[in-house]
Amino acid sequence: MSPGESTAERWARARLFFDSKAYADAALILAGVVAEVPEQVGPRLLLARAYYHSAQLRRAEEQLREVIARDPVEPYAHLALGRVLERRGRPAEAAPYLRLAAVFDGEFPQD
Repeated sequence: MSPGESTAERWARARLFFDSKAYADAALILAGVVAEVPEQVGPRLLLARAYYHSAQLRRAEEQLREVIARDPVEPYAHLALGRVLERRGRPAEAAPYLRLAAVFDGEFPQD
């Protein structure tokens, strides 16, 4: 963190790292942003994505569960949590999250 750098400036810097695929670096910055503004879902969701892409799956799962707790109808959080759980070898636990993500996306199961 640079002296005098605002939360918004750190958020912007983290997005630059994320967009350049420097996911671990983005996660380091985003963890601080989330600590400062824990009620905001956007930084927490990007932190979860940075953790996912840098193979920090336990941390990604924790953040995604928190996103869903704060915003139960956040479609991408359900999809991402389902993918994390699949990667962690827990497909049965992933299934309900993936189904919800599909419904949020307008895909309804055919009977």
